[in-house]
Amino acid sequence: MVRLLTWIASFAYNNPNMNIHTLIAIPYNPYEPKPYERWTMAGMLDLEYELKVAAEFWDFIGGIGSYEVLLDAFEEVGREMREEIDEYFKKFEIIKKTK
Repeated sequence: MVRLLTWIASFAYNNPNMNIHTLIAIPYNPYEPKPYERWTMAGMLDLEYELKVAAEFWDFIGGIGSYEVLLDAFEEVGREMREEIDEYFKKFEIIKKTK
């Protein structure tokens, strides 16, 4: 955390007119289509300014529509690599069964 703050401070010092955003980002909302509402967020953050989840985060980074493009890419890769993905995760099922 100290390193990140140092980078931000150094960048801001060298670029005083830059608009710097510091926030917590959660790249995927496992509760979709419901909003991300973890009790751990209650009262800890100014949710409007300090938290970006899923589409709000990716669209902030890459522009409006970026999240949908990203989801489409993951879906396409998932379809094309389904057999390899399933094979990879089988080894975790074996580990889980032996414990």
